[in-house]
Amino acid sequence: MVETMSDVVARSGRAARDVTIEALAAGELRTEDIMISAEALLAQAAQAREHGYEPMARNFERAAEMTALPDDEILVMYEALRPFRSTAGELESIAARLDAASARNCAALVREAAAAYAARGCLRSD
Repeated sequence: MVETMSDVVARSGRAARDVTIEALAAGELRTEDIMISAEALLAQAAQAREHGYEPMARNFERAAEMTALPDDEILVMYEALRPFRSTAGELESIAARLDAASARNCAALVREAAAAYAARGCLRSD
């Protein structure tokens, strides 16, 4: 686990302190070098929770889960969660895929959204 900000690493494993303008100019950085790691997000969640910001902590935990998901799956989820874009079944299918990918907090959020949309009449009908 990340103990201090000096311990923060990118998704690639590169230390955040090594992500510099000089490294960029030298062509030494890859996309993964500027992407946040799950560990860094979990450290932020712990800090948020420690300071009494529980909703923010849960957001960081969901973000940490999403680091393991392919970008196209995140875009599908984003589009599906817009009002009137999905049926209850489609949202449950996304939640099941998230559960299978060990993104249980994200799956719970999709199910919560589906229930809220159902209550407000914001689901697409079949």
